[in-house]
Amino acid sequence: MSHDLFISQVMPVKPKLLRFAYRLLGNEEDAKDIIQDALLKVWHHKERMNDLQNLEAWCMRITRNLALDRLKSKKFRQADELDNVRELPSATRNPHATMEQSDTMKKVHQVIQALPEKYRTIIQLRDMDGYTYQEIADILEVEMSEVKVNLHRARKTVREQLQNMHVYGLQ
Repeated sequence: MSHDLFISQVMPVKPKLLRFAYRLLGNEEDAKDIIQDALLKVWHHKERMNDLQNLEAWCMRITRNLALDRLKSKKFRQADELDNVRELPSATRNPHATMEQSDTMKKVHQVIQALPEKYRTIIQLRDMDGYTYQEIADILEVEMSEVKVNLHRARKTVREQLQNMHVYGLQ
């Protein structure tokens, strides 16, 4: 694979990889480091790229594996991604509605962050990044039925925990 082909096929995927790494790590600088490592790894294995059916899924898998390795390392301290989230208030909403929406989103993020890693990854890939079931199966190297089951379980867990927070005030 030539440099030009790498630029035209791999570099357009970089923003998605960065968002994915950021969601896994919760820290922009660590996500950028992971993306650099992932792109370097893709370049070193460029001869495999012609045999791939889905280049984007392969790049996502490399990014995921590197991010999970970073999370497992003793040196890594996971930052709370919610501290870095800044929502722009809508001009048509009153301050009370804006604050209420912000609180709700914080609760949703907390519940998602508390999910087991496989549920959290699948819900992020499907509901936040918009990947298809097949693309998620390719990225995670699992069967599509496993993706569907785990996504259902993740959504059910999120829904139940949010209902408990709302009805019983549980955190």
